[in-house]
Amino acid sequence: MSDNDTEIEQQAQDAADEADEADVDDEPVAEEPAADEAPDEDAAEAEPTADDADAVDEEAAPEADEAEEDASPFDDDVMPDEEVDLLIPVEDYLGAGVHIGTQQKTQDMERFIHRVRDDGLYVLDVSQTDSRIRTAADFLAGYDPEQVLVTSSRQYGRFPAEKFADAIGARARTGRFIPGTLTNPDYAGYIEPDVVVVTDPIGDAQAVKEAITVGIPVIAMCDSNNQVSNVDLVIPTNNKGRRALSVVYWLLANETLDRRNAGTVYALDDFEDEL
Repeated sequence: MSDNDTEIEQQAQDAADEADEADVDDEPVAEEPAADEAPDEDAAEAEPTADDADAVDEEAAPEADEAEEDASPFDDDVMPDEEVDLLIPVEDYLGAGVHIGTQQKTQDMERFIHRVRDDGLYVLDVSQTDSRIRTAADFLAGYDPEQVLVTSSRQYGRFPAEKFADAIGARARTGRFIPGTLTNPDYAGYIEPDVVVVTDPIGDAQAVKEAITVGIPVIAMCDSNNQVSNVDLVIPTNNKGRRALSVVYWLLANETLDRRNAGTVYALDDFEDEL
């Protein structure tokens, strides 16, 4: 485990210990209007756009959805300890395809991969996904809701990311992340969050870059092909599939609210966008 993971998990534990004393803000914070263009000094920066991410989605999403529908014996073995206590039954994780990685893996993500299927897809360790959702919820519960920013340039992540933000009272920036949002006070859409949650470090590279620049922690949903050098807390998951992202954001919302003693529980249907 990296030093960043160790530090952030310690902060998460401290936040969990103080959860009973934390104030709860049940009112969702209205999203600030987006601007078409950022001021010139930041607009000149080269960054992946939402169009770029959507182009990737168009290629990756059919494969991810097809994999989600696959009920073959490939998916029987998804974690080392079959007796581990999960937030939801393992069958629900499997049904959403949360465990299905890509046919590429990075050294960064190797520790979160349980095995490789016969068809070449890497299988993410569902028990680690479950554990990291709990850790992220502990961490997020220690922040004022409006100081949490959620981003998603990926098409399938936009609806659950926005629903997550609405549920916990955070702010969301979906679609193209405007350069200067976190770094240029002269930009009309400039904000100063305390923590950023991103759906994919590749598609949300601009948000990650700016978070690192201003020194705020990054929680990221990472697939087997992600680099995580700029991520403080990894949630290993299929971050391309529609149902997988809905399940992870749903669980993260409910777990965060539970630690705030908010008394609100959402159903998975609330996080699933209609096709």
